[in-house]
Amino acid sequence: MTVCCQVSTALPDRALADRVAAELVGERLAACAQVVGPVTSTYRWEGRVETAEEWYCHLKTTEDRLPALEARIRELHPYEVPEIIAVTIAAGSPAYLRWIRESVERFR
Repeated sequence: MTVCCQVSTALPDRALADRVAAELVGERLAACAQVVGPVTSTYRWEGRVETAEEWYCHLKTTEDRLPALEARIRELHPYEVPEIIAVTIAAGSPAYLRWIRESVERFR
């Protein structure tokens, strides 16, 4: 059985986060996306500590679709090194996990 996962990426503004969410779901790379924010991120970049407002996009997909999802996030993302973190869903409602799998199948 195909394993499901949640992928997170942080984007610089709400409009872009909403656009990325809609495109990835529309392309069947993700079953759903939740946009959360704003959040304040503090990070080290090019030797300096930076702070920025960002919006999180949490995406549900399968491990089979993960490589294509990651590639598409990189195409859509403005950051040189975007956050793309995938976490396996260890357990969940069987009906919900089935829905994720069915939603990202290539030829539905």
